[in-house]
Amino acid sequence: MADESLKKTPIYDVHVEWGAKMVEFAGWSMPVQYAGIVEEHVHTRTQASVFDVSHMGRLRIRGAKSEAFLNRLCTRKLLPEPGRCFYGHICQDDGGILDDVIVTCFEEEDWGVVCNASNRDKIAAWLANHQGEFEVILHDETSDTAMIAVQGPKTVELAESMVGADLTSIKRYRFKKFEMMGLSLYVYRTGYTGEDGFEVVLPAGIAKMLMPRLLGTPTDPHPLVKPAGLGARDTLRLEAGMPLYGHEMNEGIDSLTAGQAWAVDLSKDFIGVEPMRERNQNGLKRKIVGLELEGKRIARQHHEVFGAGGRIGEITSGTFSPTLGKSIAMALIDAACSEVGTEVEIELGRKRVAASVVALPFYKRPKK
Repeated sequence: MADESLKKTPIYDVHVEWGAKMVEFAGWSMPVQYAGIVEEHVHTRTQASVFDVSHMGRLRIRGAKSEAFLNRLCTRKLLPEPGRCFYGHICQDDGGILDDVIVTCFEEEDWGVVCNASNRDKIAAWLANHQGEFEVILHDETSDTAMIAVQGPKTVELAESMVGADLTSIKRYRFKKFEMMGLSLYVYRTGYTGEDGFEVVLPAGIAKMLMPRLLGTPTDPHPLVKPAGLGARDTLRLEAGMPLYGHEMNEGIDSLTAGQAWAVDLSKDFIGVEPMRERNQNGLKRKIVGLELEGKRIARQHHEVFGAGGRIGEITSGTFSPTLGKSIAMALIDAACSEVGTEVEIELGRKRVAASVVALPFYKRPKK
């Protein structure tokens, strides 16, 4: 029986219809898998899969000082270019990451922030507490909209058939607005799996009726597209070396330590910049690295990592990679042991397993 205390996305009934295994995630009832995590993972790498990401927070910021406001809060240099998206972090005063976000510029005085479901209330409150002199208007659009991600090498042709328009002009970290049934929808190209992908944000009321166009029905499924759940989403992002909040990022880890220096502009004044400038100047004590394990045993979060001199850190994420056929993990370890090729050991229960530091990402999409 469904837990009625959990929030449901606009396409919850579609998940049930397709036989998804539903679990609690950040207060939402979400599909963890349908046919199976490995099958969904492989299908995403070879065809196209549909993920429901409606649980992620979608916040709107409007006002003449919206750009200045968001630049004060976000690690990334944000430019008032309509149609652009920017991946970055929102940090607390000591540089610890409150969340990783995608900031969108709709118009010069109209912006959006997509945040993780587990941090939605925290980020909404952080924005409200810091609006002060900026006099921006904040609105939470999460309940009013749905967000559907399509990922995989067949994504472009699938998404174009859905919106009836050429989407190849949408470059990475860009988006376009389209009209469908008299309503506005936004198609983004950010991705999270290492594959090409689009994310569609549309009014909640029409999301369910559009799903048969993407998936077909359980008795007459689409020939290329299958639904995928949170399980495959996690194994795909780990292969792609992408950090996950609560694993590679949290309030005790700053953006540089998390290996996300590319998403930080230390030349601008954002909340948390001073501690990061100091760490950048003095050198990092810890770093997020990729690890490749011997054998097929899986390292899990908090398993300890050991070097020649003893404990050097712990696992943040781990899985057996369906694409690579190897056990892989990410770990937060002493910076002195972070060079590619460094040999370490991971304590799995009563036994230690040999591993080595490897370059991230583990997987890159083949070039066409």
